[in-house]
Amino acid sequence: MTNATDAYSVTADELRQFIERFEHLEAEKADVAEQQKEVMAEAKGRGYDTRVMRKVIALRKRKPDEIAEEEAIMEMYKAALGMK
Repeated sequence: MTNATDAYSVTADELRQFIERFEHLEAEKADVAEQQKEVMAEAKGRGYDTRVMRKVIALRKRKPDEIAEEEAIMEMYKAALGMK
């Protein structure tokens, strides 16, 4: 027969597992972020512009149609401001 204490114990164990899994993922995320910093530092050391690299990386995540639309609007705005 199950009582409320047993149910609480199972729930607490499950909660602990979720929290520990999340904490493990946080640690992995920190490791990946450190590795990304190292890659950028290496690229910078070889003469690459890491600011531009980050923009290229962000562009690669987007759909070509979105990029084209944004670029068209940018060109229109620049032309309106006499920046061309």
